[in-house]
Amino acid sequence: MNLTDIGQITQARREALGLSQARLARLAGLSRATINQLENGNLVDLGAAKLMMLLDLLGMDLNARPRAPRPKALVLLSRTASVSYKHALPPGALADALVAGTLPPALVPQVATLLDEAPLPLIVAGVAEVAQRTHTPPKLLWKHLAAWAQALQSPRAAWA
Repeated sequence: MNLTDIGQITQARREALGLSQARLARLAGLSRATINQLENGNLVDLGAAKLMMLLDLLGMDLNARPRAPRPKALVLLSRTASVSYKHALPPGALADALVAGTLPPALVPQVATLLDEAPLPLIVAGVAEVAQRTHTPPKLLWKHLAAWAQALQSPRAAWA
């Protein structure tokens, strides 16, 4: 669930409670513009404390629970890493390298791209998929990724 989804649910709840945006804003200690931006999906950030207080005020909560696994995350991750290259990164080769911790020289360009540019949620899903498929502890896979990032001098802050 993202802030846009929360905004739509919040609007429906506000209307069901017979509250105007202005009244809800006053009750929550927020501006009417903030409530309007939230409900219209234009709010960039609200902050966790303010969001939780607003939801509590409306008699709602925010349930944090794991999503269903992303189907074929490893395939998507391999494709993402291969966009700029003639040869695709085979998902099986990526999985084998992750489990072994050894990065074959032929995979270095695509893995460097993966480490620097792949969406982090996709990397997380790919690691989870490899761990589940191979019965390898995810902590070990993350250790291997971090070592590769250091060896390849990835500039991404996530690997620092």
